[in-house]
Amino acid sequence: MPLRVNNSIAAINTQRSISRNVNILDRQLERLSSGLRVNRASDDASGLVVSEGLRSEVARLGQNVRNAQQGSDLLQVAEGSLQEVNNMLVRMKELAIQSSSSTINDSNRESVAAEFNQLVSEIDRIAEATTYNNANLLSGFGNQVSAAASTAVTSSATTGVTRINISAVQAGTFTFSDTAADGALTLGDGTVTQTLNMGTLLDGTIVATGTSVVANFDRLGIQVTLSGAATQGATGDYTDGELDGQTIVIEGGTGGSFQVGPDDTFFNRLEVGIPDLRATGVALNLGGTSVDSISSARQAISTIDQATSTISAARGDLGAVQNRLNFSIAFTEVEIENISASDATIRDADIAAEVTQFSRAQILVSASNAMLVQANVSSVSALSLL
Repeated sequence: MPLRVNNSIAAINTQRSISRNVNILDRQLERLSSGLRVNRASDDASGLVVSEGLRSEVARLGQNVRNAQQGSDLLQVAEGSLQEVNNMLVRMKELAIQSSSSTINDSNRESVAAEFNQLVSEIDRIAEATTYNNANLLSGFGNQVSAAASTAVTSSATTGVTRINISAVQAGTFTFSDTAADGALTLGDGTVTQTLNMGTLLDGTIVATGTSVVANFDRLGIQVTLSGAATQGATGDYTDGELDGQTIVIEGGTGGSFQVGPDDTFFNRLEVGIPDLRATGVALNLGGTSVDSISSARQAISTIDQATSTISAARGDLGAVQNRLNFSIAFTEVEIENISASDATIRDADIAAEVTQFSRAQILVSASNAMLVQANVSSVSALSLL
């Protein structure tokens, strides 16, 4: 090999090795300091694309958990108020029973009626004052089944419809198509329809005496409970064909929809409806009750019993939705954990492996520096010839 001084090929080669080893050292320092294997797209282009999608999904799921927790808090506010309403109804029942007895006179009943009327007013006040983030909860919250406009409900003595539950249903009118003796039951709003095979649920063509069945129109978000007659031969049972042409009217309301999933689809939303539970509202119907006479007090007893049943049913519905939200939270948290684990395998640095590479790069940089000195020495030796 000729001896040159203008270009030291050995030194150039060594400098190239130093540059490469320093780049590796810098990359390992970046990974160890950030804890990430992928800090920029050039580190792993395809891995970065997958990782960013997973991180976006985790962020959306995290917000779903917060939405569900806040929804549960909202329902707890409503349920807490209804508990006090329930307590007041118990006291009102006591007053009505007290006023129903001839052991007190009309003068006494005036005092009883004064307390009774104050409790009615307090139920109204609590219903108006129960709010969450300025949304009133007990004077009508979310979409509701209109009991007055739904012929399936108003004709329940014939149709056997005892309960209708809704979830994620748009306001509108849903109409049944129910041909006698074919075992099929169809419900739709003109845009979306669903048909159920009722043959496996019925005893022949009727709901068995003393039982009930649930027609679950899950694509519509409507569950219809159909009952059998209390006793053999009595009215009030569902017979195949009796719902034909009957309607369910869903009234639109403010609020009542919780987004608990990452996409704009009905199964990623949970909807809840709370009826107007003011004492003077239609559901409780306590506005016209009075205990200022024996006859009115005795009539009030059954009205209060019905109001108590309404409040208890509403509390039960709220509790069921809260439990559902809790399960939704638990499911979403597990999903977040598993997706985060998948993201970690792509994006996170393996510290043991990175430390090994870092140590290797340190040794190579030191060795390269030493060899650069030796490469320069070979050129200096040319001076001995001069």
